[in-house]
Amino acid sequence: MSESPDARRYRALFLSDIHLGTKGCQAELLLDFMKYHDADVIYLVGDIVDGWRLRSSWYWPQRHNDVVQKLLRKGRKGTRIVYLPGNHDEFLRDYYGSHFGGIEVMETAIHEAADGKRYLVIHGDVFDVVVRHAKWLAFMGDWAYSAALMANTYVNRVRRKMGLTYWSLSQWAKLKVKNAVNYIGKFEEAVADEAKRNSVDGVICGHIHHAVIHDQFGVRYVNCGDWVESCTAIAEHDDGRMEIICWTRNLKAAPDSESDLVEGQAQAAA
Repeated sequence: MSESPDARRYRALFLSDIHLGTKGCQAELLLDFMKYHDADVIYLVGDIVDGWRLRSSWYWPQRHNDVVQKLLRKGRKGTRIVYLPGNHDEFLRDYYGSHFGGIEVMETAIHEAADGKRYLVIHGDVFDVVVRHAKWLAFMGDWAYSAALMANTYVNRVRRKMGLTYWSLSQWAKLKVKNAVNYIGKFEEAVADEAKRNSVDGVICGHIHHAVIHDQFGVRYVNCGDWVESCTAIAEHDDGRMEIICWTRNLKAAPDSESDLVEGQAQAAA
């Protein structure tokens, strides 16, 4: 049963890179999203909790706890919840095959959509050369990224006072830097190749905070995006169609109340 009479129910929802435990996490927006979206199964596609940051400094406001409680409540009401840890929550990789409050912890999953297409579901950090072979550099990049998110917060405070909509400075900068764009393309190709090796029709992943659906590498590539910049999720409809849902478009920056929260225009796959 949905928690809200206005909630939409999908066959599956895919969420990644929430980064609970960081100041950049858009927990308020995620809570509102979950209020109006339900599914038979919810996949948590890694980096849900940011263990890297929590090890260095503890940050866990009530809203972050509310996100965990909301997910657990959905599980109690019958939603299957599958957690596939990423690099930031790698501490959970010691618990593959375990259940916590009804949440299944798995390394990878194969999701069969309503149209018969099979998708490999994986966070994707194992295809990131920096994370695999130069972890110290990944940590440095993480701190630089956090600084960009902090700047993003101040930019949107100004935009809110001007009556403008939410806008991600860090996401804009990432997509304007040639090396970052090249990195995204190489990552997507590597993950698509893994889907081919697993003889599936597509892959659903996270890690690079860039929501997209395309078929450029011979299989369907689906990235969930994140909940620190773009606030996006992937939804599977009853006919198997995959859709990107953006929960910030047409929103005022840093909404002050639920009345400010308006669902963004969904970006559907072709």
